[in-house]
Amino acid sequence: MLPTIATGNVGSALAGEYEVANSLRFDDASTDYLNKTLSTPTNRRKFTFSFWTKRSDIADESFIFSAYPSTSNTQRDAIRLESSGELRVFFDGADDGDIKTNAKFRDPSAWYNFVVAVDTTQGTASSRVRIYVNGSEVTSLATSTYPAQDYDTDLNNASTIHRIGGDTNSLNTTYNGYMAEVVFIDGQQLDATSFGEFDSDTNIWKPIDVSGLTFGNNGFYLDFENSGSLGADVSGNGNNFTVNNLTSVDQSTDTCTNNFCTMNPLDYGSGTTSNATFSNGNIIITGNTTDWRHAHGTIGVSQGKWYYEAKAIGVPDGDTAIYIGWCDPLLSTTYNVNNFNASFNIYARTNGRIIFNTSNTDSYQLYADGDILGFALDLDNGKGYISRNGTYYNNNNTSSSPDTNNPDFTVTISSSGSGVLVPLGIGYNDGSVQFNFGSPPYSISSGNSDAEGFGNFEYAVPSGYFALNTKNLAEYG
Repeated sequence: MLPTIATGNVGSALAGEYEVANSLRFDDASTDYLNKTLSTPTNRRKFTFSFWTKRSDIADESFIFSAYPSTSNTQRDAIRLESSGELRVFFDGADDGDIKTNAKFRDPSAWYNFVVAVDTTQGTASSRVRIYVNGSEVTSLATSTYPAQDYDTDLNNASTIHRIGGDTNSLNTTYNGYMAEVVFIDGQQLDATSFGEFDSDTNIWKPIDVSGLTFGNNGFYLDFENSGSLGADVSGNGNNFTVNNLTSVDQSTDTCTNNFCTMNPLDYGSGTTSNATFSNGNIIITGNTTDWRHAHGTIGVSQGKWYYEAKAIGVPDGDTAIYIGWCDPLLSTTYNVNNFNASFNIYARTNGRIIFNTSNTDSYQLYADGDILGFALDLDNGKGYISRNGTYYNNNNTSSSPDTNNPDFTVTISSSGSGVLVPLGIGYNDGSVQFNFGSPPYSISSGNSDAEGFGNFEYAVPSGYFALNTKNLAEYG
């Protein structure tokens, strides 16, 4: 699979639009979730739940919102993304209702908006649960067993534990991915136009300001903008959620209005027995001791100047650990230290060498465990630069900014390839790469953005270079 920006929603880059500042990045390995016991509802038979999400593990059974009336009751109500990709809404463990889409939502580079609108007082069964995806109502369903008329749901039930990003019955199925603009309306069945709109020029579905909605007693609006209180409800109701295993590092600027590059679990080439282990919103990849594991980025570039950082973790002795750089994803499909395709590849390698295509070039200072490498790619002039902990190699003429007279490598995009270059990471022998495309998976000590104000990097972004996101791509790509 070649790099994609998104098939669901690219993250709009239109001037004057409503902007979403933050999302929350969930990682099931850390058992991340939010929880709250709700109080007396406005109406247990009517509610609307809207959320934006970018999935990370698309093969994971992912609970978005769930509720159960007691710690011993496994018959919960839930909104869930299935391991096969469908959105599913069920009541009382599916005994009292089970609605599942035919469509599968499996693009790990896309932001999707899902709206689940419930009104069990409706006389027509199919009107009792309505699902909207990116502004359009879903009418093709794999399962369509609706709750009985006037059914009282446990989602929005008083004294009932509710979780966002986790199953209320078991924490073995917490969420993998990003969520933004999480909104719950108590007492109304609303359609998607209360939460978004189609742009008049591009027809892209985009979020709108929801602060003027009537939320009802148990209603809440989680915008994730307060890094010290990530479960804060900004609806005015004060229905704040308790945060479990999530920290300020999990607050992300990768959102439904500005989609950042991540690593793509569907695009890992050939030559290995399996793909890499992906974690933390697909910005960490990890190898093992049995084979090479690698991944491509979700955003490809063909012009402009681009910058990202990557931290090397678990670097062992020797040269068979971690490679980080850029490649043409169409021409570069087989990765092994002794078998690189004769196409564009540029890697910083843990034995201190820069590998360009199939050849080693100058030997630079070895990078070690915990070092942060910076990759500045100038496609307008066909040059590229690599830094280690803020100092550029520049053919051993070290400095704090790229030396345009001494690039670390030159770039020519082949007409026989994909026409774009993407970030690349390869791990072996338990080495891992933590990518920072502007929203890092680790704490940083400084904080630097590009000239557009995007990104949170450890070191200064070179002048004229930009973070890999859809707003910058629209402007400079």
